[in-house]
Amino acid sequence: MTAPTETPARAGYRALWRRVPQELLFLLLTLPVVVIALTVLSTVFFTGIGLLAAVVGIVVVVASLYLARGIGLVELARLRWAGQPAITPPRWATPGEPATTLRALLGPLVNGHYWLYLLHGMVVNFVVGLVSWIVTVVWLSVGFGGVSYWIWGRFLPEDRNDDLHAIILNWILPGTTLPIDPLLAESLLQLVLGILFLLTLPYITHAFTRLHQFAARGMLGAWRSEALQREVADLSASRGAAVAAEDQSLRRLERDIHDGPQQRLVRLQMDLASAERKLDTDPDAARTLIVEAREQAHDTLEELRALSRGLVPPLLQDRGLLAGLESLAARSTIPVRLELQVDPALRLPSEIERSAYFVGAELLTNAAKHSRATDIRLHLALRAVPDDGSTGSPASTGAAGVIWLDIWVIDDGIGGARLTDAHGLQGLDERLHGLRGVLSVRSPEGGPTAIGAHIPLPAARPARAVAVS
Repeated sequence: MTAPTETPARAGYRALWRRVPQELLFLLLTLPVVVIALTVLSTVFFTGIGLLAAVVGIVVVVASLYLARGIGLVELARLRWAGQPAITPPRWATPGEPATTLRALLGPLVNGHYWLYLLHGMVVNFVVGLVSWIVTVVWLSVGFGGVSYWIWGRFLPEDRNDDLHAIILNWILPGTTLPIDPLLAESLLQLVLGILFLLTLPYITHAFTRLHQFAARGMLGAWRSEALQREVADLSASRGAAVAAEDQSLRRLERDIHDGPQQRLVRLQMDLASAERKLDTDPDAARTLIVEAREQAHDTLEELRALSRGLVPPLLQDRGLLAGLESLAARSTIPVRLELQVDPALRLPSEIERSAYFVGAELLTNAAKHSRATDIRLHLALRAVPDDGSTGSPASTGAAGVIWLDIWVIDDGIGGARLTDAHGLQGLDERLHGLRGVLSVRSPEGGPTAIGAHIPLPAARPARAVAVS
C-alpha cells in the first residue's frame, strides 16, 4: 500500500511556515532600518535644498542621492536574504562613457533611478515598513499572548468587566453573564484568538514581505527598457563576433585550399601535360607520370574530403554530437577519456552541435600540439541556470532557467594557455560569443589546464541531463 501523498494546500502551508523565521526577522528589523533611512536621507537632502543658494548645496543633494542608492541596495540584499527573488539593480554607468569627476557629480541629478531610490527610502519604504512592522508586532503579541494568557492572566486585577469576553458578551447580549469562572472564560477566548493568529502568521509575514518586494521591484529595479537595450547591445555584439568568426573561418579555409589542394591540382596538371608529351616518344616515362598523377589525384581528393569534414562532418550530421566527440577522441594522438554525462540520444540544433564539435576539435588539437600532456579528459554535460543568475553564470537549476551545454577539455600538461589576440583560443572565444556563450580558461604555469566552453541552448529545444553514478 502506498503512503498517502500530501495535498498541494498542505504542502504550500508547510512551505510558508519554513519561510516564517527569515520573513519575521526581516519585518521586525524593518522599523529601525526605515527610521534610520528616513532620518539620514531627509537630513542630508533637505540640508542640501536649504544650501542650494550656495554651490555646496548641489554637492550635498548629490550626496543624499548616493546615500539613497546605498540604502536601496541594502534593501535589495535584505529582500534576497528573506527568500525573495533577486531584483536586478539599474546599470548606474553607461558603458563606454568615461568616468569623470563632473559626471560623478552631476550624473545622479539627471538619472531617474537615483530619485526613485530617494523616494523609496524617504517615503515609500518608511510607510510600508511602518505598517508592516505594526501589524506584525500586533499579530505576534495577540498570538503568543493569547496562548499564554492562562499563565499571566491570573495576575491582572480582579475586575473582569473589562475582559474581552465580557465586552463581546455585553455587545451581543447586554446584561448577560456566563455561568463559569470569568478567568476561565477569558483564557479560553484568548487561547482561541491566539491559535487563530498564530495559524495565520505565515500568511501575514509572507504578504508583507511580498509587499516590500513589490515596492522594491517597481522603484529599485532596472527598467524593462534598459533590459531591452542591454539585450539589443548583447545581440549586436554577438552578431559582430559571429561575423568575425565566420570571416576568420572563411579566410582559413581559403588559405588551406590555396596551400593544399590547389597546389596539388597545379602539380597534377603539369604531370598530365608532361605525360601527354611523352606518350608517343617515351611510353614508360609517360606511364610513370600517369601513376604519379593518379596518386596526386588521390591525395587531393583525401585533402578535399578532410576540408569538407572541417565544414560539416558527415558523422556529426548523421549521428549527432556524441558520436562526433567520440570520433575526435579516437583520432587524438594523446589518450582521451570521455565523460559524456548526457542522454545518449541527445540531439541539438545543428549550429549548436557544429560549434560544440569544432570547439572540442580545436581544444584537443591545441592540447596535442602545445600541452605536452599524457592524459586528456573530455567532459560534456548539461546544466540548468536560473534566470536570476543567483548561482552564477553559467550556474544551478530552476524550471524557468536556461539550459547550458558545458564542454571541458582538461589535460595534465605544462599549462600557460592564455586568451591572446591572433591566437586559437581567441577565435574560439569569438565563435562562442556569437552563440552568446562563454569560454573559461584555467591554465596556471605548470598545469593542469582546464578550458571550458559554455553554450546556452534555445528554450524551444529543451534538453535533458542524466545522472551519472
